[in-house]
Amino acid sequence: MIIDEEHRFGVKDKEKIKEMKTNIDVLTMTATPIPRTLHMSIVGVRDMSVIYEPPQDRKPVRTYVLEYDKEVIREAITKEIERQGQVFYLYNKVEGIEKKKQELQELVPEARIAYAHGQMSGAELEDIMMDFIEKKIDVIVCTTILESGIDIPNANTIIIEHADRLGLAQLYQIRGRVRKK
Repeated sequence: MIIDEEHRFGVKDKEKIKEMKTNIDVLTMTATPIPRTLHMSIVGVRDMSVIYEPPQDRKPVRTYVLEYDKEVIREAITKEIERQGQVFYLYNKVEGIEKKKQELQELVPEARIAYAHGQMSGAELEDIMMDFIEKKIDVIVCTTILESGIDIPNANTIIIEHADRLGLAQLYQIRGRVRKK
């Protein structure tokens, strides 16, 4: 059994996994181990392998912490579109996400912008994500749903509004959704 992102599992799920572990081997992968698992690895209860190098051809992601500035946002989105890249714009409030999309559309009128959040139907989300994958959308305004394994190689920029409202592990996980080309 291969488990990715163990911290996303609840106690009941972990108990079920423990029952299954007697008959199978388990490989747990994560960039953000939970403290208990990390401790078990350090004291030798669990084996641990560490990958110190990024995948081949992956450049380090540059992170900037800035105050909200419409001009910086406009410039970042425009620059990414000019180089045929795409942008994740994380806005973690479902009730205002459509308005935020509209604000960004007015700020960067040439951008093709859509929004996505976890309260949408599976079919709606799938359609939007397929449009993003097929490069029919330049910017996707979304909630933290993007932290759950979305891998879009062409998405090189992520803008996180109100990053101070997210946890450090969550920000690290979200940061891993972009690549530097």
